[in-house]
Amino acid sequence: MATVEVSHESQAGPPTAAASNPRRTGIRFLRNPVVLKELRGRMRGMRAFVVLTVYLALMSGFVTLLYVLNSSWMSNPGSSAGANIGRLLFAGIVGTELFLVTFIAPTFTAGAISGERERQTYDLLRTTLLPARSLVIGKLVSALSYVFLLLLAAIPLQSIAFLFGGVTESEVVLSFVILVVTAITLGSVGIYFSSYMQRTLSASIMTYGVALFATLGLPLIVFIIATLLSPLIGAISNSSPAVQTVLIYGLGILISTNPLATAFVTEQYLINNQPIGVFSQTFYSAGKPFQLTLISPWIVFTVLYLVVSAVLVVMAIRRVRRIEK
Repeated sequence: MATVEVSHESQAGPPTAAASNPRRTGIRFLRNPVVLKELRGRMRGMRAFVVLTVYLALMSGFVTLLYVLNSSWMSNPGSSAGANIGRLLFAGIVGTELFLVTFIAPTFTAGAISGERERQTYDLLRTTLLPARSLVIGKLVSALSYVFLLLLAAIPLQSIAFLFGGVTESEVVLSFVILVVTAITLGSVGIYFSSYMQRTLSASIMTYGVALFATLGLPLIVFIIATLLSPLIGAISNSSPAVQTVLIYGLGILISTNPLATAFVTEQYLINNQPIGVFSQTFYSAGKPFQLTLISPWIVFTVLYLVVSAVLVVMAIRRVRRIEK
């Protein structure tokens, strides 16, 4: 009996220590069986490396085309010629990456859970001891890991702009942050619809609809509204500081809902030597100046999109748990 008691103590000790150690908890998270299974299946064979090679080849060809089309600027005198080409190349690369993220991230996540139902493996997967949280997060992490690999592989192409000037390290880092946050949010949208829809086709249609609305539809609506309200700009500039403050903050939030607008406005702030975080800017009301404290759009964009991503993931987890019951 004494031997049995010692054996139980020796077995109970290590799990308690592991549970109290945050490092072991982090390692256990990285050892999510869904993540390992999906990554091994995706990275085995030549398909993943062929896709990565073709992706970099197309990006390199696009950069070369932009340089050739605008190389005439180099013949013009002036030190700003190289900086203009550098900004153009950088904007072209980031825009292309954002376009690819908009279409690639939903592709990997829209069929993550609904695909298991169509292959009739979902019930078998849920009979295991894997909790719903690990299933949803594992599917999301494994799907986005390859997207992050594509974004990391394109960073050297963005760095080519340093050869011409006009682009700083802050712009490269912030562009990568915007791309990663966009990928996480669109991936969360895909995993949410994949948990609610029975078919991958339906989940893909809904996911792409939301992605296109966020990246293209919303800016178009804002442009139309701004065009219709353009006659009121003069009246707004003469309005009280309180009215202008509400409109400026509202416009800032609206800009932060779109990755393209966020990247463009953030770059303009950096070009004008504004800080990357919080700063003050002077506005005028009836000819009298007043200052407002503004937050760079990329910060609002990051917080807003990550909150939306967290809400969608939680709703997807609850949906999977409800199906079990």
